[in-house]
Amino acid sequence: MIEVANLKKYFGKVKAVDGVSFEAHDGKITGLLGPNGAGKSTTLRVLYTAFKPDSGIALIDGRNVEHEKLDVRASIGVLTHGAGIYERLSARENIRYFGELHGLTGKPLNRRIDELAELLDMQDFIERRSKGFSQGQKTKVALARALVHSPKNVLLDEPTNGLDVMATRGLREVIQRLKNAGHCVLFSSHVMQEVAALCDEIVIIAHGKVAASGSPDQLRSSTGEQNLEDAFVKAIGSEEGLV
Repeated sequence: MIEVANLKKYFGKVKAVDGVSFEAHDGKITGLLGPNGAGKSTTLRVLYTAFKPDSGIALIDGRNVEHEKLDVRASIGVLTHGAGIYERLSARENIRYFGELHGLTGKPLNRRIDELAELLDMQDFIERRSKGFSQGQKTKVALARALVHSPKNVLLDEPTNGLDVMATRGLREVIQRLKNAGHCVLFSSHVMQEVAALCDEIVIIAHGKVAASGSPDQLRSSTGEQNLEDAFVKAIGSEEGLV
């Protein structure tokens, strides 16, 4: 479970995250939805300990992301926006390297890599050197690295960015499987269709603040809109002067 309370992160005069609060629960998919520059990625970076918050509290399974970084990192799997892979290594070697960083070795690690190769449909390129991989193949390798240690919490920063239709469908299926297995899945996106297709809960962020939150049905009801996209536009409208 992920808990965020009055989280703030400033860069000089820029209030990237300005008092964000929400919860993401196990066995559910929670989406951070908002325009580019809204504060979604900064919020995730605080959660996976890349940024230190200026104030507020963020907890992952009860552990403070600021004061218990090593424990937090062990309990999360992260797919960052534009995550690179080591092109000189094969897909398997990329995943193995991250598994070893998490203390996995030998046969258990090899079995886990084989499981991920099947889950992510990577059998055709798992032994290939990564240089020349398509964006979809790179994303699968990066996601496998994030999942190799079987983390309870999975954080994905715009995971379908740059993927074609089939790769996007495949990734959505994987995210659904993670939910069904009881994982807490939190991902950021500015793509309405993606959020609508996946999310149990949605947190709409605009200008570093939470403009609205709830289930898709709750957001439609609270805004008086039948269409989720219209509900989103109405929710951020007061923030951006659109209505």
